[in-house]
Amino acid sequence: MTTPKPILKVSDLSVTFGQDPNAVSAVRNISFSLHKGKTLALVGESGSGKSVTALSIVKLLPYPLARHPSGSIRLDGEELISAPESTMRGIRGNQVGVIFQEPMTSLNPLHTIERQVGEVLEVHRGMEGTKLTERVLKLLHLVGLSEAKQRLTALPHELSGGQRQRVMIAMALALEPDILIADEPTTAVDVTIQAQILELLRSLQARLGMAILFITHDLSIVRIIADHVCIMKDGKIVEQGPVTKIFKDTKHPYTKELLAAELNTTPNKKKANTPIISSTKNMRVWFPIQKGIIRRTVGYIKAVDGITFNLHQGHTLGVVGESGSGKTTLGLALLRLIRSDGEIVFNQNPIHELDTKSLRPIRRNMQIVFQDPYGSLSPRMSVGEIVGEGLSLHTNVMGEEKRHLVVEALQDVGLDPATQNRYPHEFSGGQRQRIAIARALVLKPQLMVLDEPTSALDVSVQAQIVELLRDLQDRYNLAFVFISHDLRVVRALADYLLVMKNGKVVESGPAEAVFNDPQQSYTQALIAASLDLRVADASQFGI
Repeated sequence: MTTPKPILKVSDLSVTFGQDPNAVSAVRNISFSLHKGKTLALVGESGSGKSVTALSIVKLLPYPLARHPSGSIRLDGEELISAPESTMRGIRGNQVGVIFQEPMTSLNPLHTIERQVGEVLEVHRGMEGTKLTERVLKLLHLVGLSEAKQRLTALPHELSGGQRQRVMIAMALALEPDILIADEPTTAVDVTIQAQILELLRSLQARLGMAILFITHDLSIVRIIADHVCIMKDGKIVEQGPVTKIFKDTKHPYTKELLAAELNTTPNKKKANTPIISSTKNMRVWFPIQKGIIRRTVGYIKAVDGITFNLHQGHTLGVVGESGSGKTTLGLALLRLIRSDGEIVFNQNPIHELDTKSLRPIRRNMQIVFQDPYGSLSPRMSVGEIVGEGLSLHTNVMGEEKRHLVVEALQDVGLDPATQNRYPHEFSGGQRQRIAIARALVLKPQLMVLDEPTSALDVSVQAQIVELLRDLQDRYNLAFVFISHDLRVVRALADYLLVMKNGKVVESGPAEAVFNDPQQSYTQALIAASLDLRVADASQFGI
């Protein structure tokens, strides 16, 4: 029987950045093949070279800074390494679609969702008018975007992280490409939507015969979606083969290490009767819906609608719910980073009554780690400057003492202090998330809002960050508001749980009680999906 030819063949590929003697080898002599209708997973920790490999295929690396000292990339037999830009423009989107890891930085902040999804259809298919709008709507429905028709005129910043990710998937699928490169496509979405996306990709693959190059750090997803897997470390493929073989008969020590990486989901015991550090009473964040020439308010999007809670010193409040449920808006309002109504008390101070100037002395004790690290890190500042900026703004620490604190913060999150002179674009997504965590930790605040701080991290680093947060909480008696769609991580940290849906709290209580005996069907569905994606029935979510 003749072996079918691969649709994509990568041979002896190497990628370096910079010129000798300062060249950095990001990918080293890797080879793999991808066949029509099959899924190949690239798996490895942050910085292993997964995304660089994917970007090499569509030639989106920063050439000439990036170079290929060796290698070949053939798409249907056509060499891409030496292909001119005119050829690549016809391939990108049309033959090879890409779902990028960070949707906020990949979407144009000035263009509506309809324009961005429709652009690829206009350029490659010549669609316009009603036909174009109908196709965009169909794509948005396909990826499970709620209120798709109303979202057509929305800008990226008006969507949640998970909603932006779904828009990116719709753009990548618009032309029904032969190959779909999915770079962490489920990182920013909640567990129920994760099940939807995986089932959606499998159904499209079956219908279109599409090949998928799936990049992820989550081995549980690899078990579900991939046929073949390549394990990457330090730019090399250390082991590859059929998924069943790799998981059952692992050879390489690094693969065994990844498979053995487990998260301790038992939270540390906390002191009882500690004082309340932060509380809210009937907190509301309503965004007006305005229409017409005079922008008349015709209604409201109730992102946060009447939420009340108390957070004790040294304890963790877990906030969970699907994308768009209001989790991030709650965190921003709690720190007075967006306007809200209702009471907000921090350290016995009613901060909802304070103006910007009066809030400034309190800011040192209230810090946040944002969901999108690349969007929140200045591209013009080095890592050392980013981490040390808070010290310059809120303390009198200078010189050697400041440098020492920056080094200590970087070491706490597992980054080499020698990298502090580099810039954010020189790091992987997971490494950028750790920089963002270090920036918040360096001030040793009393309250930290952590908005999906582990979403971009591989499983072994997730465990490290959770242990780091536990240690810091015990050492400095920190209070956390931990926002996440990953219920495993929430369970490992949270003492008290808020389950949100459509801006409201549908269930709350001690975390262990809610996890062990959820009362609401919505909470039950979230927990069931997080425990085992393999048994999650995506059809119940409308696919």
